[in-house]
Amino acid sequence: MIISRRSLVVAGGTFLCIRPSWAEPGAAASAKVSLMATPPAKVLGFDVVRDKSKIGTHVLTFDQAGDNLIVNVAVELKVGVGPITLFRYTHHATEVWKNGQLFSLDTESDDDGKPNIVTGRRTETGFMVEGTKAPLYTAPDNAIPATHWNRHMLDGPMINTQDGRLMHPTITPMGNDAIPVAAGGTIMADRFALSGDAVLDTWYDSTPSWAGLSFKAGDGSLIIYERV
Repeated sequence: MIISRRSLVVAGGTFLCIRPSWAEPGAAASAKVSLMATPPAKVLGFDVVRDKSKIGTHVLTFDQAGDNLIVNVAVELKVGVGPITLFRYTHHATEVWKNGQLFSLDTESDDDGKPNIVTGRRTETGFMVEGTKAPLYTAPDNAIPATHWNRHMLDGPMINTQDGRLMHPTITPMGNDAIPVAAGGTIMADRFALSGDAVLDTWYDSTPSWAGLSFKAGDGSLIIYERV
C-alpha cells in the first residue's frame, strides 16, 4: 500500500538487494510457503498514530486452507479538526496465494476522493498486473505486493498496491530496536530503512511477522504504526 506524498503519508514495501532462493526458476512451491509468517490468531492489526493521536487502523486477516492462503487488507484513516474531516483515506486489498505462489491481487483505494485500483492475475506467461498508473505488464518472478506482512518483500521488487507500479526502493538494515505497541510497552524487532521509490522505516519481529512502520507525512508530521 502506497499513500501519495501529496496527501497524508508516503508509504511502501520493503526490500533487500538479495534474491531469495525460492524466487529462482524451478524452486519448490513448498519453500515459498515456509517463508510466509502468518500470525497464529490469523489477524494482524495496527493503530495508526499521528503526532501521538490515533487517526485510524490497518488490519490484515488471513484465511489458510491447506497450501492456499487468502490475505485481506483494510486501511481506514481520517484526519480532522473537531467535527471537520480534513483528509480521509481507505484502502482494501485481497491477495490469493496458491501452493505458495501469488495467484491474484485485487485492490481499491480512495485517496481523499481520488480512486485507484489494481488487478493482478497468474497466467501461463507470468503474473500480469494492471493499475491506475500502470499499463498491463508482467511482474518479475520475485515481485511481491506491498502489503507488508510478507517479510520477503525485502528480497525483491514490490508491486505498489495503490496504483500498480513496480517499485525498487533501496533497503538499509538498521539493527534491532525496541518499538512501541498499542497496548503499551515495547517489542524488539529488526528495522529496515527504505529510500528512493519509498521513504520509511519498517520492522519485523523474530517470527518474522510485520511489527511496525514509521514515516513522515507530507506536512512533516510523524506517522507510527503500533501493533495491536
